[in-house]
Amino acid sequence: MSVLVNKDSKIIVQGFTGSEGTFHATQMIEYGTNIVGGVTPGKGGQTHIGKPVFNSVNEAVIKAGADTSIIFVPPVFAADAIMEAAASGIRVIIAITEGIPVNDMVKVFDYIKSFQCTLIGPNCPGVITPGEAKVGIMPGFVFSKGNVGVISKSGTLTYEAADQVVKEGYGISTAIGIGGDPIIGTTTKDAVELFMNDKDTKCIVMIGEIGGQLEADAAKWIKKNGNKKPVIGFIAGETAPKGRTMGHAGAIVGGSEDTAQAKKSIMRECGIYVVDSPADIGKKVAEILK
Repeated sequence: MSVLVNKDSKIIVQGFTGSEGTFHATQMIEYGTNIVGGVTPGKGGQTHIGKPVFNSVNEAVIKAGADTSIIFVPPVFAADAIMEAAASGIRVIIAITEGIPVNDMVKVFDYIKSFQCTLIGPNCPGVITPGEAKVGIMPGFVFSKGNVGVISKSGTLTYEAADQVVKEGYGISTAIGIGGDPIIGTTTKDAVELFMNDKDTKCIVMIGEIGGQLEADAAKWIKKNGNKKPVIGFIAGETAPKGRTMGHAGAIVGGSEDTAQAKKSIMRECGIYVVDSPADIGKKVAEILK
């Protein structure tokens, strides 16, 4: 069993022939990911980096059996790309694009409820199941196969946590970068639930940041469901000034429960092993799994 993507996933790249799509698709193919083609309207019928180009997602689904999509479409067109993927029957949609207008994402969020799909992102590094599929922009060499699931709002902290876990002699089952925008598809709680139901995941690393309620919601869900697997938590942004966006669009302290301190307190109360520095993530995993 794997979470979201595996060696059998049939993946297409939306925005395939653009510079970002080309670069990252090449990296994914080199990793061994099963890319079955890409979509660039008006360029259907061509071949790009050895893979077929389709005019639409629907065409890619019919002709290549695509079930997963990764989106490198510019922000102004990205919402339409997500909705097109959902309407065409894509089951896992991973939106890498940063800067999609919040109003656009409100429409997307409402629209995709009608379809059986999972949206990861936007503004995220993607998903990787080591040794099987890298559907995103993360450096594949950092990740080794193992039984630690990683959930993170931050791309760089996803890689940092994975690197530490691997250096401690463990590995990653799947890493999910959920993204740092105010409106995202898969929440921290959703990702935790996926890992709790995954037999190959024995331990979960949950990396959050200031702003919003995602980590608190996940922590309360974990406690309510009996703390079935150990969860290590870290919250970034402890020193960020109140009311100012820091890095991610969603990383802004608006209320008393949005602060790093408040989130960590809730997580501890719910039985999560909280570390105060990202440098301690790997050590805490090793301490729990030894």
